[in-house]
Amino acid sequence: MKVFKFGGASVKNAEAVRNTASIIQSFSSEKLVVVVSAMGKTTNALERVASAILRKQDVLAELKPLIEYHAEILRQLFPSQHPVFAQVEKIFASIQELAKQEMLEDQLYDQVVSVGELVSTIILTEYLNTLNLHAIWLDARAYVFTDATYREGKVDWIKTKAAIASLTIQGSSLFITQGFIGRSPEGFTTTLGREGSDFTAAIFASCLGAESVTIWKDVPGVMNADPKRLPAAVVFEELPFKEAAEMTYYGASVIHPKTIKPLANAGIPLLVKNFDDPSLPGTRIHECKVEELQPLIVFKDNQCLISCKVTDYTFIDEEQLSVIFKALSELDIKINLMQNSAISFSFCVDFRESKILKLIEKLQHHFEVYYNTGLTLITVKNYDEKAFDHFRKQQGVILEQSSRSTLQVLVRN
Repeated sequence: MKVFKFGGASVKNAEAVRNTASIIQSFSSEKLVVVVSAMGKTTNALERVASAILRKQDVLAELKPLIEYHAEILRQLFPSQHPVFAQVEKIFASIQELAKQEMLEDQLYDQVVSVGELVSTIILTEYLNTLNLHAIWLDARAYVFTDATYREGKVDWIKTKAAIASLTIQGSSLFITQGFIGRSPEGFTTTLGREGSDFTAAIFASCLGAESVTIWKDVPGVMNADPKRLPAAVVFEELPFKEAAEMTYYGASVIHPKTIKPLANAGIPLLVKNFDDPSLPGTRIHECKVEELQPLIVFKDNQCLISCKVTDYTFIDEEQLSVIFKALSELDIKINLMQNSAISFSFCVDFRESKILKLIEKLQHHFEVYYNTGLTLITVKNYDEKAFDHFRKQQGVILEQSSRSTLQVLVRN
């Protein structure tokens, strides 16, 4: 049994849906669980819808272009009388009902943005069935259980394993399910973190003892840099689990950070393949050793540098650090880079305005707090002399840190 994951770009329009269906059809003799993301930039659009609900703005104005976008895809894939039109219409209508309910911001966010995956998987399932592939639609929320940490649901592995293990997979079974989403103990939808569909694929694979997981993307494999930023980027033929895990930690967007652990623990290889040209070898991530890896270069935008300075000229010590880390933990904020001096402690985090403002408010009770936004964190893993010298000399460097194998520089955009 294999697990496939298709991201938003692979189902962004009718032509892409047909291409994805063609790839799935070429594996029609296999047992497959297919995890699918929302179509194109749907999640971004649904984030704007959630924001409109919170701000009591015109929700329908934000929703209409999204409804029409999906309707156009439906019109190109199905005859006008097909029941899928009513299914999709009903799901979008549910968003307007959410606008009438009182929810906290993160909880509302998850109820709204999860609609993208529900719609995309219904459309793909119905289209596959027009090709007589007998696809079965699964609601991931009946199999992936989490706590009530909205936007970053933590998986309840005991309940999740039991539910997924109950799946009956026989013959040439084909299941289509949603990435990114789960269910809280109270029965609400949760999400697993932005771009979390890769993690969903790893959850299903590890619980089912799959042969492999394949992530289908618009790149030829895992590359040592974003080719849009560095056109000379090269594809890795294979990578050890450990290297791939570190890549995701530093912000490489090709794989979700939580994906590697369950696969490595279960010894399940992860393949990254190109959906435009499935014949390309792609990258195989597994337990292996690769000598002299190319330097890996990761750009992480939308960063915020926060500096906490003691106010009475005492030194930064364990007591002050515990105050800072407690505040970070309470707000579930991850540090991407940190550095301290005698009287200050600086750290770099992803900039989410609401959370960062709450963090600064907490810290201001104990420190003078300064912060800069609009920054980019560049990480060079396994650097060589040329890469080390080049990235240290970037314009606008405001913080630099290096170890034996990794260089990080924080720069103004």
